[in-house]
Amino acid sequence: MCASPRQQPEHEATDAAQRVLEEEQEARLASASLAAGDPTGWFDRLYAAGARGQVPVPWRRRQPHPLLADWASAQELSGAARRAVVVGCGLGADAEYIASLGFDTTGFDISGTAIRLARQRFPGSTVRYVVADLLNYPQAWLRAYDLVIEIITVQALPDPPRRQAIANVSRLVGPGGTLLAIAAVHDDGTPSTTLPPWPLRRAEIEAFGADGLSPTRIEITVTPGEPDDHRWLAEFRRPAPGQPITEMPVTDEGAHAKVDFQAPEGGAADKLEGDENTW
Repeated sequence: MCASPRQQPEHEATDAAQRVLEEEQEARLASASLAAGDPTGWFDRLYAAGARGQVPVPWRRRQPHPLLADWASAQELSGAARRAVVVGCGLGADAEYIASLGFDTTGFDISGTAIRLARQRFPGSTVRYVVADLLNYPQAWLRAYDLVIEIITVQALPDPPRRQAIANVSRLVGPGGTLLAIAAVHDDGTPSTTLPPWPLRRAEIEAFGADGLSPTRIEITVTPGEPDDHRWLAEFRRPAPGQPITEMPVTDEGAHAKVDFQAPEGGAADKLEGDENTW
């Protein structure tokens, strides 16, 4: 028998109730952390509450983000003899996917609970799961990766420290490397909020193109199967010494033009200290 149009299937009602509970807990923990001047502390508290069964475990998908999977498929991405890092890896779905493509993969998260759960979730994984802070990660990671994946991590941070987080994501990309950033799109018609997430404006997405990175693709798309879920899909590359790349500057009208240029020998923007990162 078909359900009445006015009735919600039982499993959908349960899922909706779980989402409400999760959002309420997220809001409560985020509010307390922000009020205490700790913009990142709520991540581990939320994962820990999920691990204790007090709320559904957050960000618990087992499949890679569909926009990441579509992008990788279109690129025919292969990670043989290449290194990748997944920023804010959470429970590991995206990191495992990147590793399955052959990359020597590191996934890091500020939440020790998330990292512990990821290791338990994928026993025997080749992914190197590490507890680390995007705002203060190991110096050895600077410009060390051929592929950097950032999906909805920065949008969970206020500013400060959002600008520094964006700059630090860019600085992970090594010579000849690629950064893929996926984030929610800011809507000027939506009332502002004091709680995360804070979708990104165009200027914030473009700010990933710092420290010598150049945009090769910046577009607004939708998550497959979710036509109302508008997302930034942005790709940036750091040229290898002497390597021509395609830059995609934004014109005043918002259109994109492609310009080829030659990277200087020795790489671009070698100096990290004292860099200015403006919107």
